[in-house]
Amino acid sequence: MGRIGLVAITAVLASTLAACGQSETVDDSGAARAGEGSTSYPLVLDNCGQQVTVDAAPQRVASLDQGSTEILLSLGLADRLVGTASWTDPIRENLAEANASVPRLADNAPTYEVVLDADPDFVTASFGRHFKQGGVAERARFAETGVESYLSPTDCDNGVSINGGGKRTNPLTMDALYQEIGELAAVFDVTERGTQLIDGLKEREAAALASIEKSNVSTAFWFADTKSPYVAGGLGSASLLARSVGATNVFSDLTDDWSPVGWEIVVERNPDVLILGDLLRNRFPGDLLADKIAFLQSDPVTQNLDAVRNQRYIALHGAEMNPSIRAVDGLEKVAAGLRDQKVPS
Repeated sequence: MGRIGLVAITAVLASTLAACGQSETVDDSGAARAGEGSTSYPLVLDNCGQQVTVDAAPQRVASLDQGSTEILLSLGLADRLVGTASWTDPIRENLAEANASVPRLADNAPTYEVVLDADPDFVTASFGRHFKQGGVAERARFAETGVESYLSPTDCDNGVSINGGGKRTNPLTMDALYQEIGELAAVFDVTERGTQLIDGLKEREAAALASIEKSNVSTAFWFADTKSPYVAGGLGSASLLARSVGATNVFSDLTDDWSPVGWEIVVERNPDVLILGDLLRNRFPGDLLADKIAFLQSDPVTQNLDAVRNQRYIALHGAEMNPSIRAVDGLEKVAAGLRDQKVPS
């Protein structure tokens, strides 16, 4: 079987990031106003079981997640962002300049008071945990102050938020991400920019899949935590990456997007390739890629994994394992890792 070691990881990341940095160029210069004026207000959306009514294009948006922020920046809306929060990774390279002027409300979830201090007229989130009791604030509480809220369709199944306490019953598809981009573009009256962004992501998705022959390589996605590793279940974004390239997820029987399991179970299922989260937030043991690899190679249990003995690793940023525009980056990296290393079926 092929070997995907640390050198291979570096090569894969360097080649794909170079390509990624050149795509979806953002122009928020004011000269790029294509598509503005095409939304008819009031705009009414059915958003994860709630009706959202937008009377005019929001001017002051607070984004509670990295994924939501990067979509808004990709739509050229940096001048509308009054705050961002909940980051696992550095900003995508092509968005760094636009993001430099956006206030960071918190590295993790902000408090309700901090969000209100930014004086938003619209709030977006990738994950429903922000909109439940114990999170930032329930959506009704924002509505009481006249602030509409929007939750990514990637976190919604049958009108219920997955990260807000619901369960995913249908496998996630890229269509949910494209729906989010299209709806946010309509909310902010930049529909043509939304169409261009979606078309660019679809082109990259098709190119990545065209570059690899589908196989039955088995994988496991490890997000974080060395004690009880959080691995990807079969219905979420990470497993979508595996299905897209024709690989299998050895934990596809799990229904949660991310579930803690024991290392003995990982060894028992013995995936051909380990896809490792490189979470540069570095808050918990095993967030960083280097820490993950050091643990795998030193722990007496994990040393028995074929993927560890043969150093078959592919590294993804945390945001690339979650449903966002970075999932396309993740798809490119997984396809490149499996193709270039010629991991057999």
